[in-house]
Amino acid sequence: MKEKLQQLRLLLLDVDGVLTDGSITYTDTGEQIKSFNAKDGLGLRLLMDAGIDVGIVTARTSGALRHRCDNLKINLVFDGIKDKAEAFDTILQKTGLAAGQVGYVGDDLIDLPAMTRAGVAFTVADASSDVKNHSDYTASLPGGHGGVREICETILKAQGLWDQILSGFLS
Repeated sequence: MKEKLQQLRLLLLDVDGVLTDGSITYTDTGEQIKSFNAKDGLGLRLLMDAGIDVGIVTARTSGALRHRCDNLKINLVFDGIKDKAEAFDTILQKTGLAAGQVGYVGDDLIDLPAMTRAGVAFTVADASSDVKNHSDYTASLPGGHGGVREICETILKAQGLWDQILSGFLS
């Protein structure tokens, strides 16, 4: 597993149930409200600062997601995607990466086609059991509550980058 993690150059993530707890709240005007975890956000920034790109592949479209991606400087955003396998293949073509260099974090059945193509398939603690069965790594924390941060740290530690990152915060 460590060797697979060392190959990763891009981490793709679903949103609802991965970066959020899966709740979708609507205002009386129909606008979606989503809550994102700050620790997950820092984990993604640490990955990007270490040279590992981050991308989003989600079935929904949301202004809240666009704001979050802008805030984190995530430019690879595929929203409104129903066929995540096709999106995964498009991302490989666009980035020039091999599937083994890409990790995918999903939590539900719609994510399985992309997860099974990825070099490393990740999921969060509260993912569906079928998704857990097809995952290489299941975080101990749920989606929207630090599961993504745990995955980011696992990748950074496997690539030998964590101690340097930690020392940067201690100095």
